[in-house]
Amino acid sequence: MHLDRYGLPLSTTSSVALDAYVEGVDRLLSANAGAEQSFDRALAVDPAFALAQVGRARILQLQGRMPEAREAGARARSLAVGLTARERGQVEALGIAVDGDAPRALDAIREHLREFPRDAMALAPATGVYGLIGFSGRQDRNEALASLLDSLAADYGDDWWFLSAHGFALTEARGWAAGAPLIERSLALEPKNAHGAHAWAHVCYERGSERDGRAFVHAWLPDYPRDGQLHCHISWHLAIFELALGEPARAWDLYLDSIRPGVSRSAAMGTLADAASLLWRRELAGADRDPQQWKDVAAHAKRAFPRIGLGFADAHCALSYAASGDAAALDQWIAELRLADAEGRLLSGSALPGVAEGFGAFARGDHEETIRLMAPAVDQFVRIGGSRAQRDLFENTLLAAYWRTGRTAAAAGLLERRLDRCPTVPFSAA
Repeated sequence: MHLDRYGLPLSTTSSVALDAYVEGVDRLLSANAGAEQSFDRALAVDPAFALAQVGRARILQLQGRMPEAREAGARARSLAVGLTARERGQVEALGIAVDGDAPRALDAIREHLREFPRDAMALAPATGVYGLIGFSGRQDRNEALASLLDSLAADYGDDWWFLSAHGFALTEARGWAAGAPLIERSLALEPKNAHGAHAWAHVCYERGSERDGRAFVHAWLPDYPRDGQLHCHISWHLAIFELALGEPARAWDLYLDSIRPGVSRSAAMGTLADAASLLWRRELAGADRDPQQWKDVAAHAKRAFPRIGLGFADAHCALSYAASGDAAALDQWIAELRLADAEGRLLSGSALPGVAEGFGAFARGDHEETIRLMAPAVDQFVRIGGSRAQRDLFENTLLAAYWRTGRTAAAAGLLERRLDRCPTVPFSAA
């Protein structure tokens, strides 16, 4: 029986299918382009290869192509009958994740890893800030992910993918000094690992090394394909470095070239979050509002997310409606969030509608109302989702409101909460 890169048996008799599958897994785990094509090549040779089929389902899910993803997941389950317990377990766990039942998928993954800790494909959906734990709405989500990966570190050893996932989790939970050594090692082993490059951008951001971060991303990004999963987001990191270094024109060029809807080739949520947050950060730094760009982002939000449901996307939808001046859409969105909160349906809790309303207040220049809405929710921002760098969007909005109302002591107190963090905060007092 053939083995994958993690030493786990695969039920295929074809060495060609094996090689294509291993390539697809590595492309998926490194967030590189071509994973779907690799899995397709494996299936062309061995149509009954269940793990290639569920790998295809997973990459379709990451691309936001949900009907195709669910169809591929169902096909994988039908092919898994009679396979080894490890293969059946991976197919079932990933199938549940693709179907969208996050709590049940996470339970299945945890159970599977007890017996098969080196099943990286099964583990992967639980990792990252956009993963099953990252979007769980838990207050301790960062600590929970770091703890899970701590428990598996001995099983993975010097594996480049695991090092980047673990290092990023440690950066989020315990600070950049804890994560940096693992991320550096990951990049040394596999420089093309986009998750490693992304995690290193976070290290540079967190420690306030914007020049180092800009130099790293500027050198790394040109060799990364535009259809790579993280191209838009790593471009966003570069733009954030440019803003911090007082180069708004360069940030704007990156927005137009790689981040805005219609240009970004990332999944809908990544495009929404990166586009909306960069436009807003530019304005906090003193740039004039660009009504047409905001209208385009709001239109993207309406197409991709017609209903509330995923807190991190919900917050950025609200931001796009507030900044584009679509009061009717914003009011309806907030009403739906408030109702869901009252009925106990918001994983993010009441922090989310507070942030959504706070964006609306800030957009119309009511900074006192922004403070009233957002200040009580600061400790709960983590529940909305995203990385610490991404959640700075919420804090920086509150910080600007404090500054613009003359509450300098409150602004200083908000900054002091960042402890070991020292990213530059470019914003205008006007």
